[in-house]
Amino acid sequence: MLTTSRGISLLLAIAISTLTVAFLFLLDDATATLLLVAGAISFSVAYILMNLTLEFLIFKEISNIYTVLDKIQKKDLSNINEKSTRTSISPLRKINKTINSYALAKNKEIETLQKNATFRREFIADISHELKTPIFAAQGFIHTLLDGAVDDEEVRYKFLKRAAKSLNSLDKLVQDLLTLNQMESGVIKFHFEKFDLKDIILEVIEELEQKASKRDVLIRFYYDKSKTFPTTADKDKIFRVCQNLISNAIKYNHDGGEVEVNLHTHKHQHIVDVKDNGQGIPPEDLKRIFERFYRVEKSRSREKGGTGLGLAIVKHILEAHKSKISVSSTVGKGSIFSFSLPLEKEKKKVEE
Repeated sequence: MLTTSRGISLLLAIAISTLTVAFLFLLDDATATLLLVAGAISFSVAYILMNLTLEFLIFKEISNIYTVLDKIQKKDLSNINEKSTRTSISPLRKINKTINSYALAKNKEIETLQKNATFRREFIADISHELKTPIFAAQGFIHTLLDGAVDDEEVRYKFLKRAAKSLNSLDKLVQDLLTLNQMESGVIKFHFEKFDLKDIILEVIEELEQKASKRDVLIRFYYDKSKTFPTTADKDKIFRVCQNLISNAIKYNHDGGEVEVNLHTHKHQHIVDVKDNGQGIPPEDLKRIFERFYRVEKSRSREKGGTGLGLAIVKHILEAHKSKISVSSTVGKGSIFSFSLPLEKEKKKVEE
């Protein structure tokens, strides 16, 4: 009984009413009715006040604290709420809120560590596989030559050419890994300058025309020729973004397909859309295509070349420019990759 708020309130109310009656009993004009009424009133008021105080300011908050501690012990933090909509003078509620905040912070820390551990395992598996492919290919060609094929000039040239191609792929993979790592760690510095975004896209298209012609892919660039598209960004990095997106649009298009590049201005942003009419990307893959080494169709993607890091690099470059890469796609109809850069307003000369 003494362990509940009602039991403690009852004992305290009896004690207070007894003291009140004893004090009134000392008065000469105190009557039995007065003593009875005073005792009843003091008991009722004391009981109600004590019960409310103990129940809502102490016992309830202690119970909440035990509940939170029990959930922490069981690692079940799903229903813990850090924010409290009610204000209270109870120090126990403040303690409870502090414990909630601590539990949530630790839970987030544990989740982050678990995600990092998962990412580390997946990354090691992916990088091992990606490195193994060109290394084994180059080893195979070289060992074949060492086993006697080196004497045949035609075979020697063909195998050395294939080995060199595999090593070039390995070098590109390592370079992309270093670039991505340096971007994430902040080692690579971005050099912002003013330039015309249209000129960068034209340079990329000119560079990729030969690649497109091999697959009979037509690149169309739509923009308002009467306008300029000035922006302030890292010119080389934005060149790489456009290069990667247009190259992918060619690579994953069908033979004889089209790639449309649209450049237009909306409000204070230049918007670039790169559209292809290729195989498209399934909905379940759209959220993951910007992850390292993630490929929609792994076997076909490796046949087409590439390191699987291009879109991850694009994402980091645009995030450094406080922009984002977005994608929409329909299987069998193609994909559209879009990004934006801020409009650089021309400074007007003010004549005095």
